[in-house]
Amino acid sequence: MTLQIMLIHLSIKNLAVVKTLDVDFRQGLSVITGETGAGKSIAIDALGLCLGDRADAGMVRAKSEKADVCATFDLAATPTTVCWLKEHDLIDEQDAQHELVIRRTVSAEGRSKAYINGVSVSLQQLRILGLQLVSIHGQHAHQQLLKEDMQKHVLDNFADHAPLIEAVNTSFKALNQTQKQLNLLRAGQQQRADRKNLLVYQVQELDEFAIAENEFNELEIEHKRLSNSQTLLESAQKSFYQLYESDDGSALTAVQSSLDMLNELKEHDAQLTPIVSILDEALINIDEASGQLRAYCEQLEIDPMRLHHVEQRFSGAMDLARKHGVRPEELFMHHQQLANELSQLSLDEDSVEALQHELMVLKEKYLNAASRLSKSRATAGKKLAKSVEKYIHDMNMVNAKFCVDVSYNDIATPSAHGLDNVRFLISTNPGLAADTLDKVVSGGELSRVGLALQVISAKGNQIPTMIFDEVDTGISGPTASVVGKLLRTLGQTSQVVCVTHLPQVAASGHQQMFVTKFTDKQTTETHMICLEESERIEELARLLTGDTMTDSALANAKELLCSYQ
Repeated sequence: MTLQIMLIHLSIKNLAVVKTLDVDFRQGLSVITGETGAGKSIAIDALGLCLGDRADAGMVRAKSEKADVCATFDLAATPTTVCWLKEHDLIDEQDAQHELVIRRTVSAEGRSKAYINGVSVSLQQLRILGLQLVSIHGQHAHQQLLKEDMQKHVLDNFADHAPLIEAVNTSFKALNQTQKQLNLLRAGQQQRADRKNLLVYQVQELDEFAIAENEFNELEIEHKRLSNSQTLLESAQKSFYQLYESDDGSALTAVQSSLDMLNELKEHDAQLTPIVSILDEALINIDEASGQLRAYCEQLEIDPMRLHHVEQRFSGAMDLARKHGVRPEELFMHHQQLANELSQLSLDEDSVEALQHELMVLKEKYLNAASRLSKSRATAGKKLAKSVEKYIHDMNMVNAKFCVDVSYNDIATPSAHGLDNVRFLISTNPGLAADTLDKVVSGGELSRVGLALQVISAKGNQIPTMIFDEVDTGISGPTASVVGKLLRTLGQTSQVVCVTHLPQVAASGHQQMFVTKFTDKQTTETHMICLEESERIEELARLLTGDTMTDSALANAKELLCSYQ
């Protein structure tokens, strides 16, 4: 054994039919057996819950407040996982042992909580960590293998295509986003064209009128002044005459006369002094006002032409304002807004052309990335097919021919996973053409192909703990012995846990655990124990012959167990 143990311990409380269960795991291949319905997969289900599987209230044992699952891992052989935990402050920097404890609780109401080394974490974090710790191969994985998407996934995992797929995915996202933008612009192209035609007419009309900012308010003021210029001039001249030039005594003359008399009298009574000061100011103000009135009258013109121009301009602004549904004083701003909108529509037309060009560039980039991925898939497919053939020949499919068909279609709709159709083809009898798995193989043959693929994938897997949940379904006889040897060999470099009903596979384990179910007609409990050698022989005999225990069955079981030691 060259690999440090990964999964050390699993503790389960009040989960489904388990009241309490503690399981210690070791290196190598650990097999789990038990009667049908005893709950052989409960440990795997519990471990999946610890690694981020969906939780619901139905998982909680009847009459219990919550289910509690705790898994302990040794991280000595996984430095990348230790680094991830340090980056997220989920492990003590000074912890030399690097022990990891994951806990998940599920309440009777279905609410769940997750903890990593005692720190509350999100399910997303738990799932990311779980992918680094354990690889679970479920009992239905073989049926999934019939789907072409799964076949493509298996091939990509085998070839470690993550960097190439990421390059394709990045190109696809950029291409897809640009296509969406272009589609959006094109969808409103006719509407924008109609709007632009209207705006061209409206903006041209407003350009020709060319009203200036605040011009309407100024026109309004000037119109009032010009339309009343005759009255203004006559009244201003009359006021000037009364203030300054009247022969009967102007206001200026009257104030000056009063000021002369009071200047003489203030020498006799000082109380007149403030009055004299007021009259002094009045005299100055009357003189200044008279001067300004004279200037006003001189500059005030009665200009019918100017009045006509202002009236036309004022009336034109009113008409345009009504036409555009705005107030006259808002006409300038409305003009600017329409001009800006017209400019933006023109830019949108330019954007369509620019996006079309960009789309061509991105499409070429995507095709290059997809082509590189396809070529690598074709190369990896040949290697995978050769490896699969070797394993299935060993599993009594000696005439089988397996191949991976990678079909590249550069005119297909782009996807995040490239432009390939990947199909696993097989021929199980000489002279027959290879066809898809669903048309050729039986259930047992499919299990053998699936197991071969899982073992091949596991060999290149960086995850040191692998779980196989009844992946040997449909296999029996000599083939089962081959499967057992495969899993045991895998256990030499990885920690492998396998739930099985086959004695040949059970005997191949470095250790064996037995699951039993107890019921008192009111409650049911599942227990799991690690079997000693004598107990293993008895369990293997049960698997060989059923519930009837005979000396012959025990002898066969002992011989089977010894064949792996």
